[in-house]
Amino acid sequence: MAGYPPLLRLPSEADYRAHFEATYCRTPVFTFDGLIVRFRKDDFDHCFFESTQRNRIKDQFSTARAERMDWIKAALADPNADRFMGWDRDTRQYRQDRRVTLVCGNYVVVISLIDTQRARFITAYVADTPSSLQKLKSSPRWTP
Repeated sequence: MAGYPPLLRLPSEADYRAHFEATYCRTPVFTFDGLIVRFRKDDFDHCFFESTQRNRIKDQFSTARAERMDWIKAALADPNADRFMGWDRDTRQYRQDRRVTLVCGNYVVVISLIDTQRARFITAYVADTPSSLQKLKSSPRWTP
């Protein structure tokens, strides 16, 4: 975890939301290779909530995800991170325009490339099961 910020400990969901908007939605975020990554305010709800029933309905705020919020920027800027092609569950294939970054053993950040200079943030999470981590690591490596 060298070079990664400490876990972010804030008193409430509202404080995490305000931090997300101030850190990610108001100023540009750059990747190690110069992409500008755009974040939207509603990305907070997708990224920092989890599905209690594992049915894709995100119904519970996740402190574990929110505490790692500052790792998103660090992961995107890390030239030594592992990068993989993202899986599209709808088309059931890997996509070159989805970049999955893996850092700190099991922390995942996903972006979608718009063009050669811009990307959009999709999500970030801890790969919390051995099977999900193994699936990710067996994905094709992302190459520019």
